[in-house]
Amino acid sequence: MSATLATASGSICGCTQGTTEPPPKAKTKSIAKPKKTATAKSSPDEASWYEKRKNKVIRCTLCPRRCVVAAGKRGYCDVRENRDGTYYSLVYGKPVAMHLDPIEKKPFMHVYPGSKAFSIATIGCNIDCKFCQNWRISQASPDDPSIRNIPYVAPEDIAKKAASKNAKTIAYTYTEPNIFYEYMIDCAKAGKELGIDSVVVSNGYIAEKPQKAMFEHMKAIKIDLKSFSDRFYKKVCNARLRPVLDSLKRLSESDVWFEIVVLLIPTLNDSTDELKQMAAWIAKELGPDVPLIFTRYHPEYKIRNIPRTPIKTLQRARQIAISEGC
Repeated sequence: MSATLATASGSICGCTQGTTEPPPKAKTKSIAKPKKTATAKSSPDEASWYEKRKNKVIRCTLCPRRCVVAAGKRGYCDVRENRDGTYYSLVYGKPVAMHLDPIEKKPFMHVYPGSKAFSIATIGCNIDCKFCQNWRISQASPDDPSIRNIPYVAPEDIAKKAASKNAKTIAYTYTEPNIFYEYMIDCAKAGKELGIDSVVVSNGYIAEKPQKAMFEHMKAIKIDLKSFSDRFYKKVCNARLRPVLDSLKRLSESDVWFEIVVLLIPTLNDSTDELKQMAAWIAKELGPDVPLIFTRYHPEYKIRNIPRTPIKTLQRARQIAISEGC
């Protein structure tokens, strides 16, 4: 595993190569369509992963929340809506961000080093991290007039934009790509037609079937492991740890290259004990060759009273990871 430090001025890579269901959200109960994929949609914005139930109710099967959604309501992510018994994505074709980034900014440390990634995102996320660096778009509402009026950009046009900028990859990033799953997959297919690979920057909060269906379209996936504490996930992210660990296990069993990033927040997820447990689990369950990258928190969104992560904390975390076999 690569135990790596990412700082404000760049990255320091020391390559030694190295329980639970999510809590419900009051505003939704959800639903899913069995074996429905992006290629089987009756319209560009119909959701892929949901099941139809009685009385026009659906169950979303995209992420571990498995929201049960009544007609006229939305899932937890707020960007999927039940319209008369059919589940729709409200963000298909509506990127709020399109930028050309160094691939290392994602960060990917072992995927086409030195190349450029054409990075895109829609609004929305299926968890709510109180320290989110991109909360202005991840927590934005599709009802905001500025969001409703975003022009449609077809997947083919995303691919063409990426090609025009000589990007090696299209990166789905900034917010949570899983909640714009259909758009992401269609963009990946369009990119592939032009010889452009796709990479995903994700929280890993995705159900087994859609995650496995994604693998064939992706060159690499980076998972943000928020903490190795379920209490942290519940209190700080309104989510659970177990589904993320399950996602990592599935990645380790696939042919997709993946890397792990841990953003260290002083006093919240940087204790020596937690870092030891995390690194030991990664080395044992995922293997010693998975790149592990530690990055710095800075005050943002709902957590502004904790100072920025010291560089020494990242250095300590790296040494701990190496000592545990990462």
